[in-house]
Amino acid sequence: MANLTLTGILEKMTGKDKDYRYMATSDLLNELNKEGFKLDVDLEAKLSNIVIQQLDDAAGDVSGLAVKCLVPLVKKIREQQVLEMTNKLCDKLLDGKEQHRDIASIALKTIVGEVPSPSIAQSVLVSISPKLIRGITALGMSTEIKCECLDIICDVLQKYGNVMASDHEVLLGALLPQLSLNQASVRKKAVSSIASLSSSLSDDLLAKATVEVVRLLKSKATKSEITRTNIQMIGALSRAVGYRFGPHLGDTVPILIGYCNNASENDEELREYSLQALESFLLRCPRDISSYCDQILRLTLEFLSYDPNFTDNMEEDTDEESCVEEEDDESANEYTDDEDVSWKVRRASAKCLAALIVSRPEMLSRLYEEACPKLIDRFKEREENVKMDVFSTFIELLRQTGNVTKGQTDFDQSSPKYLLKQEVPKIIRSVNRQLREKSIKTKVGAFSVLKEVVIVLPDCLADHIGSLTPGIEKALCDKSSTSNLKIEALVFTRLVLASHAPSVFHPYIKAISAPVISAVGERYYKVTAEALRVCGELVRVLRPNFEAYGFDFKPYVHPIYSAIMSRLTNQDQDQEVKECAISCMGLVVFTFGDHVGGELPECLPVLVDRMGNEITRLTAVKAFAVIATSPLHLDLSCVLEHVISELTAFLRKANRALRQATLGTLNTLIVGYGDKIASAAYEVIVVELSTLISDSDLHMAALALELCSTLMADKRSGPNVGLTVRNKVLPQALTLIRSSLLQGQALLALQNFFSSLVSSTNTSFDVLLDSLLSTAKPSAKSGAVAKQALFSIAQCVAVLCLAAGDKNCLSTVNMLTDILKADSSTNSAKQHLALLCLGEIGRRKDLSSQDHIENIVIDSFQSPFEEIKSAASYALGNIAVGNLSKYLPFILDKIDNQQKKQYLLLHSLKEVIVRQSVDKAEFDDSSVEKIINLLFNHCESDEEGVRNVVAECLGKIALIEPGKLVPELKERTLYPAAFTRATAVIAVKYSIVERQEKIDEILYPEISSFLMLIKDTDRHVRRAAVLALSTAAHNKPNLIKGLLPELLPLLYDQTVIKQELIRTVDLGPFKHTVDDGLELRKAAFECVDTLLDSCLDQMNPSSFIVPYLSSGLDDHYDVKMPCHLILSKLAEKCPSAVLAVLDSLVDPLQKTINFRPKQDAVKQEVDRNEDMIRSALRVIASLNRISGDDCSHKFKYLMNEIAKSPTLWEKYSSIRNE
Repeated sequence: MANLTLTGILEKMTGKDKDYRYMATSDLLNELNKEGFKLDVDLEAKLSNIVIQQLDDAAGDVSGLAVKCLVPLVKKIREQQVLEMTNKLCDKLLDGKEQHRDIASIALKTIVGEVPSPSIAQSVLVSISPKLIRGITALGMSTEIKCECLDIICDVLQKYGNVMASDHEVLLGALLPQLSLNQASVRKKAVSSIASLSSSLSDDLLAKATVEVVRLLKSKATKSEITRTNIQMIGALSRAVGYRFGPHLGDTVPILIGYCNNASENDEELREYSLQALESFLLRCPRDISSYCDQILRLTLEFLSYDPNFTDNMEEDTDEESCVEEEDDESANEYTDDEDVSWKVRRASAKCLAALIVSRPEMLSRLYEEACPKLIDRFKEREENVKMDVFSTFIELLRQTGNVTKGQTDFDQSSPKYLLKQEVPKIIRSVNRQLREKSIKTKVGAFSVLKEVVIVLPDCLADHIGSLTPGIEKALCDKSSTSNLKIEALVFTRLVLASHAPSVFHPYIKAISAPVISAVGERYYKVTAEALRVCGELVRVLRPNFEAYGFDFKPYVHPIYSAIMSRLTNQDQDQEVKECAISCMGLVVFTFGDHVGGELPECLPVLVDRMGNEITRLTAVKAFAVIATSPLHLDLSCVLEHVISELTAFLRKANRALRQATLGTLNTLIVGYGDKIASAAYEVIVVELSTLISDSDLHMAALALELCSTLMADKRSGPNVGLTVRNKVLPQALTLIRSSLLQGQALLALQNFFSSLVSSTNTSFDVLLDSLLSTAKPSAKSGAVAKQALFSIAQCVAVLCLAAGDKNCLSTVNMLTDILKADSSTNSAKQHLALLCLGEIGRRKDLSSQDHIENIVIDSFQSPFEEIKSAASYALGNIAVGNLSKYLPFILDKIDNQQKKQYLLLHSLKEVIVRQSVDKAEFDDSSVEKIINLLFNHCESDEEGVRNVVAECLGKIALIEPGKLVPELKERTLYPAAFTRATAVIAVKYSIVERQEKIDEILYPEISSFLMLIKDTDRHVRRAAVLALSTAAHNKPNLIKGLLPELLPLLYDQTVIKQELIRTVDLGPFKHTVDDGLELRKAAFECVDTLLDSCLDQMNPSSFIVPYLSSGLDDHYDVKMPCHLILSKLAEKCPSAVLAVLDSLVDPLQKTINFRPKQDAVKQEVDRNEDMIRSALRVIASLNRISGDDCSHKFKYLMNEIAKSPTLWEKYSSIRNE
């Protein structure tokens, strides 16, 4: 049937009437696009011929439709037929009439793009390549034909470059001579074609192409326009092949720098192309360009102000004139000198400098000294497009500063942040001049710069608010201002208000507030929303504290209130505006409630009404939380009951964020307004709360328990509330305490809950204690209790006992010691728990009144069960914390005399020391001496566990007595015993904590003697040094910054697989390979990961990625994981360094995602492999975000492969949406 229809269509397609032909071709297109369309052999040939014939149709719309028909047709016909069509089209292109040439070219590109399989593509390419090469190289071919052939070759190579490996040499031979032709269009197309070809060329052929281009560049006889083309060619090559161009930089960079310096004055394009090529090198070959960075920096700074036709005094004279001229485009264009294209050189310089900034974080301090003043000076650039690029480059400098110094609190005089601070006055002067310009674009750019300055240095504009205010005012009030400019100005104002002390703004409040309040009334919703956010900050600034204050804020209260109220009551507006108005009104009521008291009955019901609307309810709940915490104790009686009932209902909603906000708001309302709320409402809240207490959402459980404690602590809550809590909440709390996930805030909330519950009316201490202790019994449903849960139960028991008073506490201690005396040889959870409870109570309360409690605990050291022993050592340590003078000598004496119990006793000692170092308590000198000598005696122990405990104890004592310990530890780094050296370094690791400590200034000059053990002969010592470096980088980066140039190469060396550390163990029937260097490599990569967060300005990522990171991506499972994290981090922080070597990273990632475990693999191996694949896909998603369109063919191929595999694509999609 389909064939009959087709025959009819084909007859009409050859008719004389143009409309008939058009309709018939359209019908054919519809037929071809149908799912089940099939062709027989005769029709296939006929159809193909007619479509090719239609391409030459005199009517353009018919030939256009015919091209569209090719897309489905190529997929439906045999290979032979496709080849016939492409051959015919090639002949038309090369030998046909001129008017048919364009359409033949389009048709060929379409067919090549739509070929259904690589095998057909191969055949097509084999048949058309020689013809296209002939089109380029044959004598007498017209320029148009050459251009068309080059275009097609460029398309073909982009898609199938790898398939055509056998033709590469011939193609290169045909394309290179085109770079020297006189026709500019041919040269331009040849550049694109060679660039497309180069990404799939072998290294040898790439070298051949580069050598040829360099030869032409060096030749004195070459015409200047051909030199320009060759420079463009160099840039295009480096963009296409990335890091593979690195080896050729030695030949090319000096030539380009030479051309920049020596080009004649009117050859601006030569300079522009040279700078563009250098920019490409910086981004694509960051490792190999390192040695030329200084020269390039000098060059860009020189040409940033390159303006031979214009002198500075002219600029000053014409400053006003140019501002006036810029008002309308035509006159502006008349003013500029058409012949003057020096702006292109300045623009290329700015972009080249931006590439340098982005790719060299380690040069940042130097850039501040040399480039920053020059950039600020160039804000006065007269060509607006170039000025925008100067702004962008300066913003890149600021962003890189933020990137590199993220997380650093203190900065010294060489720190980029310090250097930026010195430049702030200059920046402000220069930007203020720009804010007076007429051009909107310039003003938007200037605000973008200011915005970045505030983000990087939050409090740096305190002295400049007065000079910036007129610019803000003008941007918001000027009739010519666009909404874009207003938004930029408002965002900047908000950031400044949020990051500076309120008193700084008080002299200028009048000038700032009027335009902001009028912006709240703007029609465009984005301006309004931003203005409301600024109002929120303004409110905080007007009344920073509630005591008597010098600044008179009263005149501003009502204008702000009225402006927000008009937005709050207006229903017909964007959601963003509604939300901002609600938040802002919450702040106004919180801050000025005593001055808008009369309006509260009008405004609070509106906020309650917004709680009833699903879109705005979350924002309204948060607004009430703010209002409830106001120190003004506002009268909320008009809405309080309604609010409480609404909030209670919200606890049942599925929206997690809403439930979370509701719990917080209820808590603040009950603390502030409990006396106004009926007790019955409390009971309803408790019932709703009980459903939220579970380990599936610990954050929610913590908030619910906190609210429950608040309800019980309220003196006005009746006896029924306590009863409801016992019936509804207590069972949930006792279930939660058995969870092994319980920790942090949720555990603290649970402890507070028990101490509040025992204090509430009619609650029996004994019943509560029994119910708590019984949770430790194994249940039939969930089996034995997790070890973590026993610690949680013990902490809650201790808190409960202390809250219940001394009498109950002592009776509990007696009961627990009786359990221990009863039978110490059984491994019962009861005994385990009793020991932990004694420890927790002993830590909080002195138990020395209990006779021989220390001996009862130490008897449990004899238990045959490990967990009982460790619980006993924990208990002994914590009891000692309660009374150091009695129990510490006892522990030290036992460590000396009882060899077998040494490990456990050292753990007890560790508990004591760790608590002391945190609580800043002092030991007496004789104890310290004893402890130190005892620990140093054990630092050569053969047991790793003992050495680790000793190291931790030494590290924590060093926090208490740094002057004594640091020299002792330093001395031990020179001991011949490797274990002693390792223990000394690990001790230093434990002494580097996040808080400021007195050890810091003692350790600072000495730390290199510990960290330089990274080149020790023993692997244990090297690993200890790597771990210490990692801790220092995380907690105190300033300790190590000066050492990094020396340490980094040594650290990178630890990431390499060392054959001498791999040994084979003969197990009889089979051999087993052991890699002793694995832990060291893993630690080294994890250390690099930490350094990227804290010391990016000291690192040169490109020297690390290849070869170290790329080999790590192909290493053992434990090493690959940190490498994946590092690569994702680098993709975010240093994208240019990663993109430059993207090709070399694809293979190991591809291998990882395609790896399949053996058939007989155990479940653990299968799960690990799944985690590994997900981890690799996470990296690929990060790389895909930064790769852009011109990324490597290998990476595109990898993405296609993932898209084709349903299982991989499903995983990839879920990761991308995380």
